[in-house]
Order: sequence, then structure tokens, then C-alpha cells
Amino acid sequence: MAKKIYVLDTSVCLTDANSIKAFGNNDIVLPLKVLEEIDNHKQRQSGVGLNARNIIRSLDLYRSKGSLNKGVRIGKGKGILSVKGFEPVDLPPSLDPSVPDNQIIGTALTIKSLTPKRKVIVVSRDINMRVKCDSIGLLSEDYNVGQVVKDSSLIYTGYVSHLVDDQIIDQMYEGKKIYIDKEDISIYPNQLVMLVSNSNEKKTALSRFVGYEKPLKKIVEYKQGVWDVIPRNKEQCFATNLLMDPSVSVVTLVGKAGSGKTLLAIAAGLEQVLSLDRSTYKKLVVSRPVQPLGKDIGFLPGTLEEKMSPWLMPIQDNLEFLMGDKTGLQTYVQSGVIEIEALTYIRGRSISNAFIIIDEAQNLTIHELKTIITRVGEGTKIILTGDIEQIDNVYIDETSNGLTHAVEKLKEYDIAGHIALQKGERSKVATLAARIL
Repeated sequence: MAKKIYVLDTSVCLTDANSIKAFGNNDIVLPLKVLEEIDNHKQRQSGVGLNARNIIRSLDLYRSKGSLNKGVRIGKGKGILSVKGFEPVDLPPSLDPSVPDNQIIGTALTIKSLTPKRKVIVVSRDINMRVKCDSIGLLSEDYNVGQVVKDSSLIYTGYVSHLVDDQIIDQMYEGKKIYIDKEDISIYPNQLVMLVSNSNEKKTALSRFVGYEKPLKKIVEYKQGVWDVIPRNKEQCFATNLLMDPSVSVVTLVGKAGSGKTLLAIAAGLEQVLSLDRSTYKKLVVSRPVQPLGKDIGFLPGTLEEKMSPWLMPIQDNLEFLMGDKTGLQTYVQSGVIEIEALTYIRGRSISNAFIIIDEAQNLTIHELKTIITRVGEGTKIILTGDIEQIDNVYIDETSNGLTHAVEKLKEYDIAGHIALQKGERSKVATLAARIL
């Protein structure tokens, strides 16, 4: 059977710099237009820019081994890599040849006409690109190497219900030690376990699983609140427990708009940094990606503080709400106790004895997430918050973003905890909008 020819779109190269090696012994073609588009992204200070620079270096290495026009062997057991242009005559009249996507399609059509006995497949992360290919009879497929789960519905929630005898619930409230049998249910460390009576489903008790050889830990309700923020549902209550436990070094909070993930995280941070009774960390560092709005921070005018202000305003809104006024916040910021900064500037740092919050983490690539977490020094706790249904980075999705990877890869370790917040608590309007719009 003849080997396939895969024509890679720009989106594939910018998602994974090693995508060239991911197709076994099949041949790979990079359209010239893809090289041009990759070059336009190489200056970006993000995972996309890093992938652009890395794939350019890889191509230069292949070029040194032979001719990319004629084709170069990718490696042992791999196919041939080549770079090709396209002939406008092969493009359907209805497709504008000046459009970059159409030029890539034209390249695939040119190759198909020259190799009629071989399957030519366009690989793209762009849905519309795949639809275009299908409409003109060109094979296409998505690039799914970065997916950590097959479907977003399978992502770990950090929550499980467990049926028990009625008296077990009573014993839990009496403070007696309750253990979970490994043969009864499979649970991850720091998972929320809601014990439900098998005779009365309304009789429940919230607990946290630590280990099969250790008793369940009863959930603290925090009725007085944390920095005046009182949990309003069981998920928020559990999130607060994870946020306030120094032994849990990495906490991931996923939830829709208004579910309270950012507010809870900042409140817990303020409580453990500024409170005299619970002072655990020396400073609070709050940050978020600048990528979602589509432009790098350098496009904005003014000083560094003025450049960062639009990106970090949602964080400042929460801090000002919790602090009560701008003056108190500015005092702590000026003294360095509270740091509000863009993720662009976190690379190269080593942050110790701090409570770090990374907001909108769903827009991070796997590489960017790794860069951030490896900045964590001794005595530091890091919180990742985000909504995987609101991803603005076109090169990742619900199953391949950095936040989802953190949730799935860390769930088996006792230094990490996760909870998916279900209910919106911002306001009735926000909850309704998140549900029906």
C-alpha cells in the first residue's frame, strides 16, 4: 500500500513544533505559504512564538542534510519532508488564490494531481479549513496529538458521591474515623467525597479523601468566611478547604463565569498573606495571560504599568472589592506584598514563600503551563483558575489546553487538588446568561 502524503496547515505547526515527526513513515509536505505564516509568528512571546521558532530551527537542520524542495528523510523509520508551492490552475475558480488558506489547499491539490495513486490528506486545526477541503473532495483531518482526554465530558471533576450505611454518616459528624475500602471505589488524593446514606439520599456528609490507609478528612465549612468571603455551595466549600491547606501545593479550579473561582482564590490568598492569625506566605502574586485579547502587551502605549492595566483589570477589580478601597491595595502593591503582573514577565523567575494565582489558565499551552509551574520555589502554593469553555487561544481547545493537562496529569498526586465549580454565584443575571446565552 502506498504511503500517505500529509499536507500540514500553519495551525498544526504552531500547535506542536514536533508535528513533522508525528505521522510515522508517511511523507510530509509543508506549503510555502505555511513557512511565510510561521515567520510572521516567530516574534511572539508565547508558546505559539516558541513553536514557530523551534520549527524554523528544525527546518534549517533538515535543509542542511539535503534539499527541502526534493525532499529530506525525517528520520529512521520516518517519511520524506518537502516544501512545495502551488499552481493556481489547480484551485477551483470560486476560491480566491490570494487567501492564505486557499493557497495551502492549492498546494494539496497540486500534489494530488502529481501523485494520483497516493492519498493526500490536509491536516488542520482550523474547522473551516477542513470543511473547505471536504467541499472540494480533498481529504482532511484534525491534529489531536495534544489531547489529554478524548472528550471534555471525561475531564476529572474532583468530586464523587459514595453510598454508605446510614450510621456511617452519623459517625462522620460525631468525629469518628471513617475509612474508604479500595475495593468499593477508586478515588484520587484530595478528592471531594460526598457520603450519601443508602436509606435516605438527603442525608449526606462532605469529606476529603487523603488515602486508603488514612481516615476521611471532614470538610471545614468556614461559616465565618475567608477574608469575609463565605462559601455558598459544596464545591465552593471544598475549594476553600483546598485553598487554605498549605500541604496542597497545586490547586486547580475550573468553572463557568461567576462560579467564584477567582474571588475564592484571591480571598484565600489575602487571608494567608495579610491575616495576622493565618499568615503562611510572604506575598500574593496574581497574574493572567495577555494573549486572550489578541495583541501582545507591547502594542499598548505608555509605561509598563499602563500597558498591563487593561489585561489585569479583572484581577484588580476582585482585589479592590476584597480590600475595600484602592488606597489599601496600592500600599500593599508598592511594598511588594501584593504583585499583579502579566505572565509575559514570569519566565526566569524563582518565586518562593508566595501564594500564586494564575487566572484564565485555560488559555495557556502545555509549554506555557510548564514554564509557570517550574517557577514555583520552596514554600509556594500555586492556584490555576479558568473556564475551559471560554478558550480564546485558537491553537488549543477544551482537551488540549494547559489547564486541562494540569487537572489530568496531577490528579494522582497528594500535593495537588482539583474541583469543578458548578453553580454561578455572581448574580442571578450572570448565572442566567452563562446558562442560556
